[in-house]
Amino acid sequence: MRTDIGWSDASSITLFGKNFTDDILGKLNLGDMGFLELTGRIPDANESRMFNAMVVTLVEHGITPSALVARLTYLGAPEAMQGAVAAGLNGLGTVFVGSIEGAAKMLYEAMPEANTEADVLRLAASVVDTFRSEHKIVPGIGHPFHKPIDPRTPKLFALARETGFDGPYLKLMTAISNEAAERSAKVLPVNATGAIGALCCEMGFDAKICRGLGVMARAVGLVGHILEESRNPMASEIWHSVEEQATAHFHEGGEEDAK
Repeated sequence: MRTDIGWSDASSITLFGKNFTDDILGKLNLGDMGFLELTGRIPDANESRMFNAMVVTLVEHGITPSALVARLTYLGAPEAMQGAVAAGLNGLGTVFVGSIEGAAKMLYEAMPEANTEADVLRLAASVVDTFRSEHKIVPGIGHPFHKPIDPRTPKLFALARETGFDGPYLKLMTAISNEAAERSAKVLPVNATGAIGALCCEMGFDAKICRGLGVMARAVGLVGHILEESRNPMASEIWHSVEEQATAHFHEGGEEDAK
């Protein structure tokens, strides 16, 4: 067995060859610490700015399915906040947040190595052809209510230009969005997870850990939801509202029978 992440003795903690108290504590923010865990090195100024923006984007997005699950789990098990957070995180799949991983895989498969000379229009057409032929949803584009633009995406793209991460993967992601929209005659903007998936590729992250950015970030947001739930509960009301609406046909049938 072996780990290269860290070790401790009676008087010190060492992480990736750095003294935790001297080199990390009080010097790195949470995003920088996440970058260190994923890469084994401290980010430079541009990497720090871009990576922190990516994970901050993923912390919160209102009453999402993951937030609802966390709140409802807390209603049933208020003694186990960690269980409520875990329940919410389990919902970060291919549709919500986990689509970061899908977008990154799609981009890497189309362009295994960053290539500034690549014909992104041709690659985009091929990607859309593949997804349409397999009757699959293209990850990282479209949104239920952020139309015609996901407001997070232009900001992330602007930061990418400012930090030097505006490379071929962002261009390919944009081209895929445009191609899919034209083929389907629908509004399909690059959404936040598509932008972050492309940025993960620009930063060289393995596609299989890209969903992990959403997991670490959304955990913070879910703790906030649970704190609010403990102070201003809504889960019980949601439960009773769903129960009432889902069984309304039984009550209506009863009234008809009574007549």
